[in-house]
Parts: sequence; structure tokens; C-alpha cells
Amino acid sequence: TDRVRYGFPMTDGNLEIHVLADSTGETAVRLARAARAQFPDAHFEIIRHPRLGKLDSMMKALGTLKERANQPIAVFFTLVNAELRSLVINACEDLAIPYTDLMGDALVALERISGHTADEVPMRPVGVEADYFVRISAMEFAIRNDDGAMPAALRECDICLIGASRSGKTPLSIYLGYLGYKTVNVPLVPGIRPPEELFGIDRWRIVGLTIDAERLLQIRSRRVQGLGGFGTRDGYADLGQILDELDEVGAIQRRLGAPIVDTTGLALEEAAARIIDIVDERARRAGSRLRRPAGQLRIAP
Repeated sequence: TDRVRYGFPMTDGNLEIHVLADSTGETAVRLARAARAQFPDAHFEIIRHPRLGKLDSMMKALGTLKERANQPIAVFFTLVNAELRSLVINACEDLAIPYTDLMGDALVALERISGHTADEVPMRPVGVEADYFVRISAMEFAIRNDDGAMPAALRECDICLIGASRSGKTPLSIYLGYLGYKTVNVPLVPGIRPPEELFGIDRWRIVGLTIDAERLLQIRSRRVQGLGGFGTRDGYADLGQILDELDEVGAIQRRLGAPIVDTTGLALEEAAARIIDIVDERARRAGSRLRRPAGQLRIAP
């Protein structure tokens, strides 16, 4: 059977993605993970073969592929050297192994539009991007201001997240910091008035987070178990109390005019993208603008 054309029959066994790279292979691994996520009913193991910048190390990796050629495997590779890329392509075609060249097509495309030839230098550092120090500063800001630790810093933020405990505020704050946005998060606790500083910042900076009550119960229950049962008496991990808490939190969010993002089952990246879009649009309507971090990728209209 021609496996390149027809593939293996459906199997419940382990499938392998072999990543060949002249550096760490992290780029190919990330893409492999993203692709793997689209096949939830199949199990893929990612096997990395890093630092294949020399012929002897490459031949060793190809030897491994040859040994596994009768198994359902695929090859992802990021190699800047054209000769090594050709070697891998020829080997995969001879062994009828499906493959994808993640670097070669990119280099060819840039050669065509630039008129220059790629240097083909393995493991060349990509350099410090323009937004590197901005992102580091924003991440430090998010960590310092987790759970509204320093209310006075609210006036410095780009984005302010408000919501109940365990609704996703902290990971979103740090991820938005990674993107370069100075983000603060403020917990809304029933019976406790939010800090006065929250009512003094631009409303367009504020986004409320919510989450399905049963999902929040699961998250809090695991936290309670990790704390040895603390929190079971005050309603922290009680569904009825959580429903009441979300109602009270929602009332505060509405009083602040905060749009709501439901984080239930929402990937971190998607939630962050929605928050940025919401704040950006609200800022524009308010006659202001959300600061765009240096080096931030431009999004096509």
C-alpha cells in the first residue's frame, strides 16, 4: 500500500510525530501540538530530534526513522540548510513517511520577495524583539498586582479584570502581560466593597470575567482538597453559595458598566484576544485608545 497517498487505517494505537530540527525543535513541537489537538480521538507522541546541524547526527536520526517506517509515523522538520532538507525529504519519500517542511517553504517565500538568499546558519539567535523589555515589565506588573494587591496601581494599568475568585483572572493577567499589556485583576468578594480606586479609572479599561457555576465548583473543590478541606464551611466550594456569589459579582460588574467574558471552556489565548478586542473597541468609542505594546503584531482589518 502506498502510505503517502492512502495513509494507515484508523488505529487506536500510539501514533508518532518525529520532529527534526537543527536547533531545539521548539517551533516544530508547538505546531505539532497544535495540529495534534485537532485529533482528540487519536493519541500522538511527539519525539524530538534536536540539533541536527551536521551530517552524522542527521544520519542517526534518519536511521531511527527507518527503524520505525513500518509504524504510523509522521515527520515535521525545521532545517535551514537546503542539503539537509533535501536529505530528509528524499528519505521520507523513499520510506513512504508523511512529512512537512516547516522552514523550507518559509525561506523560499522570503527569498522570492526580498531578492536575497537565506544565510542557512543553524541555531542563529532570533535576537531580542522590540517588545521584549515591555513584555517583561508588563508581566512583572501583573504579578505585583495580582488579586488587587496594590489598588494605587490601578491608574497605571492598560486593562483591569474583575471577577469572582477562580474565574481565570490571574492566568489571563499574566498572559496579557506576556503580550505587553499592563494588566491588573481585582477580585470581587460578596460583602466586601471593591477598592475605591477601581471606580476612578477609565471604564473602558475594565472587563468582567464570569464562569459557569458548576465549573467553578469543580475548580474550587480541587483547590479546597489541596488546602486540606479549608473553605468547605464558608460556602467557597458550595454550589448554592457560588450561584449567589456570581449574582452579586454580576451586579457589581454591571454597576461598573463592564462587558463580560465567559471563561468557561475558553482557551487562554482566545479569552485574551477577546479582552483585547473589547477594550480596544471601547477605548475607541470613548475617544481614547488602548496602548499598543512595542513590537505588537499588526492585525489585518
